[in-house]
Amino acid sequence: MKITFYTLAAAALLAFTSCADKPTHTNQTDQVTSATAQIPEHVKTEEISYIINGVTHRSFAAYNADLEGELPVVFVLPEWWGLTEYIKNRVQQLAGLGYYAVAVDYYGEGRVVDTVEEAQKLSSHFYNIPIDARRMFDAVKNKVIITPNADYSKMAVIGYCFGGAQALNMGRLSPDFKGVVSFHGNLDTGIKPKNRSVQYLVLNGEADDFVPKEEIEQFKKEMDSAQIKYKFVNYPGAKHAFTNPDATETGKKFNLDIAYNQEADEKSWNEMTIFLADIFK
Repeated sequence: MKITFYTLAAAALLAFTSCADKPTHTNQTDQVTSATAQIPEHVKTEEISYIINGVTHRSFAAYNADLEGELPVVFVLPEWWGLTEYIKNRVQQLAGLGYYAVAVDYYGEGRVVDTVEEAQKLSSHFYNIPIDARRMFDAVKNKVIITPNADYSKMAVIGYCFGGAQALNMGRLSPDFKGVVSFHGNLDTGIKPKNRSVQYLVLNGEADDFVPKEEIEQFKKEMDSAQIKYKFVNYPGAKHAFTNPDATETGKKFNLDIAYNQEADEKSWNEMTIFLADIFK
């Protein structure tokens, strides 16, 4: 049976509102978190491939095949590790909420990197040359807008860590989006906010050493001065990469001050869910 996006979105909001009143368990194995939630069986995945400078990029898309009509589009910009299973899982979860979701392949060939040095090298290019990041993004966006399942008049972009910073930049560089969501991303990217039509949701860890207080204060000042609508949420005790269940072990492996935080993960996902439903009304 076919159902509409708006019916599914309303149901999702009701479910998240109900869950908000439930106690949070400290044992992560006792509760299914937003990062590990089961993917609905009607979610279908597909590869969106295209060539940039002779390199094939393989972005990862998902949508609920049981929904009728064109679906609002949510682009997902990954951590600096590339198109990991974590990011693909997030895409499928968004599809389960009723969106046509797409993880953008920045590095080409759906690449996943294994070392901090390699991740720094590849991601720094897009920090240093933001216009190249936009070219990467526009390439997949141009493929998506001709996809039958996608409603290109309703687009948002979210991102994690490196992807969170890039999501902010896409909102700053283009008025195409209804909204932008950054999960534990850097706020100072060298580009000033200009588009007043784009709404922002910034979800930050209060104990994130990668995003200093001065950077937060400057971000808020810039947004206020530009009269841009935004919401900034700081999660007590949450460190960098707090939404990724693998973050704690990754931090130990590479001596990085990052860690998973179940409470911040769940609360930030709920914030995003409400935000997306609101901007796509």
